[in-house]
Amino acid sequence: MDDLLARFGHRFGRAEPRRQALSYLVGLLSPLAGKNGWTLAEAAGDSTPDRMQRLLNRSAWDPDAVRDDLVAYVSEHLGHDDGVLIVDETGFLKKGIKSAGVQRQYSGTAGRTENCQLGVFPRLRQPAGAHPGRPGVVSTPRLV
Repeated sequence: MDDLLARFGHRFGRAEPRRQALSYLVGLLSPLAGKNGWTLAEAAGDSTPDRMQRLLNRSAWDPDAVRDDLVAYVSEHLGHDDGVLIVDETGFLKKGIKSAGVQRQYSGTAGRTENCQLGVFPRLRQPAGAHPGRPGVVSTPRLV
C-alpha cells in the first residue's frame, strides 16, 4: 500500500486527506460486507463517517488525476498489451426507492422497464497466461 500511496499521495495537499484517502482505499479493497460511509469509517477506526464524507465532498483534490494514477499503477502490475477493456451495465431490481439511483428504467436483466439501480462494471480481458495464476478477467480496467 505504501507504493500505491506514493503514486497518488501528492494529489492531496495536506497529510490528513492523504491518510484518509488511503484509509478509504484500504476499506474499498477489504472484505467488508457493505461498503458505505459508516462501514468504511469504522474500518478506518473513525467513530463517525464525517472524515470519509469530508474527503469525498470538501477536500481539495482531483479525482480524475487520482483515478489516472491508480489505473497506471494497476496497468503496470496487471496489464497486458493485448488486453481489452469490457464495460458491462447490469440492472439490480429494487422494490423500494430508498437506494441511491433507484428509478423506473430499462433493465437488461429484467428485459423491460422496472424499478431498479444500474451498475457499470469495467473489466480487463487479458490473454490466457498473461498474468500468472490469474488469466482472463481482472477487476480493474486498463485504459489505452
